[in-house]
Amino acid sequence: MSKHLVVSLGAVATALACTALALAQTQPWNNSGFTWTADQHPPVVPRFDLSGMWDAGTAGIAGPGHTTPPLTPWGEEVNRTHKPGNGPRMAPLAEINDPLSILCAPAGFPRNLLYEFRPFQVVQMPNKMLVLYMFEQRWRTIWTDGRALPKDPDPRWYGYSVGQWEDDRTFVVQTVGLSEQTWLDNAGNPHSSDLRVEERYRRVAYDTLELTVTIDDPKTYTKPWLGRDRLPLRLLSPDTDLIEMICSPAEAREYQRLVSGGK
Repeated sequence: MSKHLVVSLGAVATALACTALALAQTQPWNNSGFTWTADQHPPVVPRFDLSGMWDAGTAGIAGPGHTTPPLTPWGEEVNRTHKPGNGPRMAPLAEINDPLSILCAPAGFPRNLLYEFRPFQVVQMPNKMLVLYMFEQRWRTIWTDGRALPKDPDPRWYGYSVGQWEDDRTFVVQTVGLSEQTWLDNAGNPHSSDLRVEERYRRVAYDTLELTVTIDDPKTYTKPWLGRDRLPLRLLSPDTDLIEMICSPAEAREYQRLVSGGK
């Protein structure tokens, strides 16, 4: 198997992926020798600044999925078609139809925040922020130039995002236009194209952000709910090399063949 990591088809594969990730990050080429210590942090928390590489640690990985409010009738109908590989409704291997696991389809947004929230980097520019995710090697653009969200957007895997500073340490992002092809998490929780996601990034210390994610999808759920509630994100050393964690269709097929007895 190549160094590219296979997206899991359940808890066993997730554990293997985590082990491989930990091993890869200890390789000599992955460290310049620079040591990041607390006494190097400036005493003042930066204002209007999220730049850097951030990591939620093990708290960012939510394989069993999330507890949601009751579904609407439409949400119930869609939910019955999802056969996840993890969580309380875990299906037998042969029945799993998670597009991420069996096809290596994009995880999409906000599943990349709710399921495999691995390290990511924020790059601030004059009119936007770029968010570069280690999981799947994906990126998002969050516009900060004052533009409005589109009224009738063509659905995208990662939607359309705009952000603004609520105060000098709180950055709020609104995202719409999300494809119904994606799931919210590994447990198969669904969403509609009416989904609106709010992210709130609060810089509480030089090396710490808190992230709250609100899911608002009245077509699917009876009320808004929190996918993340003040999840701590730790600032990584600036020399951290974010390794590849890419789903390879060929490797996904081989994994399925192996776990099904080599057939």
